[in-house]
Amino acid sequence: MNYETNMNYQTLAVEETIDEETRRKRRRLLLIVGAVVVVGIVALVLTRMFGGSASDGPEVSQVPLVTVMVPAQESVTRTANATGSLAARVDMPVGVVGEGGRVIAVLVQPGDWVRKGQALATIERSVQTEQLAQLAASIEVAKADAKLAQNNLDRAKALLSDGFVSQADIDQKTATRDAAVARVNVAIAQLNQQRAQIGRLDIRAPEAGLVLTRAVEPGQVVSGGSGILFRIAQNGEMEMRAQLSEDDLAMVHEGTLASVTPVGTTEVVQGRVWQVSPVIDQVNRQGVARIALPYNPVLRPGGFANAQIAMQQVQAVVLPESAVQSDPQGSYVYIVGKDNKVERRMVTTGAVTARGLAITHGLTGNEKVVLYAGGFLNPGETVRPKIEKAEPTNG
Repeated sequence: MNYETNMNYQTLAVEETIDEETRRKRRRLLLIVGAVVVVGIVALVLTRMFGGSASDGPEVSQVPLVTVMVPAQESVTRTANATGSLAARVDMPVGVVGEGGRVIAVLVQPGDWVRKGQALATIERSVQTEQLAQLAASIEVAKADAKLAQNNLDRAKALLSDGFVSQADIDQKTATRDAAVARVNVAIAQLNQQRAQIGRLDIRAPEAGLVLTRAVEPGQVVSGGSGILFRIAQNGEMEMRAQLSEDDLAMVHEGTLASVTPVGTTEVVQGRVWQVSPVIDQVNRQGVARIALPYNPVLRPGGFANAQIAMQQVQAVVLPESAVQSDPQGSYVYIVGKDNKVERRMVTTGAVTARGLAITHGLTGNEKVVLYAGGFLNPGETVRPKIEKAEPTNG
């Protein structure tokens, strides 16, 4: 009995020893396979990075492959960035034209569009209305007197031939008739004058446009000295008063295109320069270019805006920003020259375009310019250039 039990224990021990050995061999095999896979992946990555293959040999595979471009010259629009305030192009202040009085109604609000001659506010006119009625009645009295004078003259002329009336009487009656007719004309003129004065009691828009501000309320008593009651932007047209440096202002002229972006919005409004300041501020050495803008709700007088003004067309090389490096000495690029050696070339950058930076000096457009990873290269280093075609321009 004990013998059989001991045999069973020995058998189990042997089996456990065999299983542990098998597991150890399997782990060793997995580690070896994993190491081979990692080495293969690394080799593949290095091959793709350096463009080499097993047949290239160790010397060729160590030469880095760089992407270059021959950019050529193209036409680039030079722009000036400016800031400035927004205002109405023609800001019309409106006040009291007549004798004034108590305001009984304000008919418009800021933001309303008005026609030329439209009433903005009305002033109480009860006294003027009674005066108008009195003058109208005086016209009727003067007409009656003139009619009576005319009848007397006609009767006198009929009796002149019979000798009952002298020529002197005729002359006197003629003068009386003329004076009566003149009094009619005077009364009519006074009536028209009163009507005009009553019409001036209405505060009216001098031109069609957009109401910007209102400084009057119903019940307020106004007169010629009350100041500005309304401000109107003629036809709703706005402008930006762009501040430009002395150099940039010299290249801007009337009709120059500009793109204006009000602060607080991404909407761009297109306009044109309609006036260039004839003077330069002696303190900040800047001048003002006034950019005419059509009506747009995002344009609010008194606000601030940024503008890009297209000043002139220049011939330049355009490169992606990744190709241009900079240090304390200035901007530079790497080019691949003779024998595929890397050369450092100092350049002068210009306008920023949708396709990259314009290079105004330093390149002719025939060089092989390194596009990427220029910071990892050194002058004189040998590389293998891979030419990338330049993107076509839009004219």
